[in-house]
Amino acid sequence: MTDLTFTARALAALGHEARLKVFRLLVRSGDEGLIIGDIADHTGMPLSTLAHHLRALVSAGLVTQERRGRETLNRPDFATVNAALSFLTAECCQGVAIVRKGAA
Repeated sequence: MTDLTFTARALAALGHEARLKVFRLLVRSGDEGLIIGDIADHTGMPLSTLAHHLRALVSAGLVTQERRGRETLNRPDFATVNAALSFLTAECCQGVAIVRKGAA
């Protein structure tokens, strides 16, 4: 997968208000993460809806899940987020030539 494809998937996953809300909550939880029930309590989302949004975040590589007995611990993947942000800003201020057709 190219950096462009990877970053597009990450941004698409975050492009939904509910997923952005869940992801920001997980970022606030840090490396400790949160179990699904706690995420539901904080966001007010039904478990089925939350599961759908978590699947999208996991699929995009933004969230990791770890089974702990009957619970699933969710954590933000900070390395993935940092890679996407780095890709977005990697060519900052490198200069772009503007060529307009018909300009004399």
